[in-house]
Amino acid sequence: MIGVFGGSGFYDFLDNPREIKVETPFGDPAAPYLVAEIEGADVAFLPRHGRDHQFPAHRVPFRANVYGMRELGVTHVIGPCAAGSLQTALEPGSFVVCDQLVDWTKGRAGTFFDGPELEHLSFADPYQPELRAIAVDAMRATGATVHDGGTVVVIEGPRFSTRAESAFFAAQGWGVINMTQAPEAQLCAELGIGYVNVSVITDYDVGVEGSIEPVTHEEVLRQFSASLDTLRAGIWAMVPQMAALPPLAG
Repeated sequence: MIGVFGGSGFYDFLDNPREIKVETPFGDPAAPYLVAEIEGADVAFLPRHGRDHQFPAHRVPFRANVYGMRELGVTHVIGPCAAGSLQTALEPGSFVVCDQLVDWTKGRAGTFFDGPELEHLSFADPYQPELRAIAVDAMRATGATVHDGGTVVVIEGPRFSTRAESAFFAAQGWGVINMTQAPEAQLCAELGIGYVNVSVITDYDVGVEGSIEPVTHEEVLRQFSASLDTLRAGIWAMVPQMAALPPLAG
């Protein structure tokens, strides 16, 4: 089974799904899972913020969301998200298939290994290369502008960055900024679930040279909505290819 997490503004993905509620040791997931088939592949969809976007980024039940995917038998997850651009070359309306992640969040429950069981996870490459290659090709087949690779810095939220913070992130050469990729990516890795991100670029962050107007949540949703059909078409093309991959070793 392939899992898909819906981000801000992405609450409707599958045709005629059935609803499945999953209980986890980490509480309730953000919503019931919606399960259906895409070209013979089983897909589980979950809006990570809840159906009514009732969970802000720092309150998303990430552990329950990811654990529930594993309980359903999910082996690979697609985690699209809205993201701001930190570099002028990454234009709003384009897509970035990230290859690296910087976690700038604070105090989130970011591991399943709270003790006494302990594992030091190898997380050098947070996004599975095989999934990334599929995602890049599938998104480009839609005709969209797709950037292959880039670092996402994940901030705590719910506020956006100050100009100084944003300028610092941009100066590091990091590509995009988001609020939910951590701890989602590492939790999937801890459970042996392959993970790939598709960032929908909704705006230039305030620290980007030439960026004058601060971003608003309304503008993020407007641009994300304009990209939804393209994102959906790309993910539908990814699913059967990803379903043909074996589960991660271990």
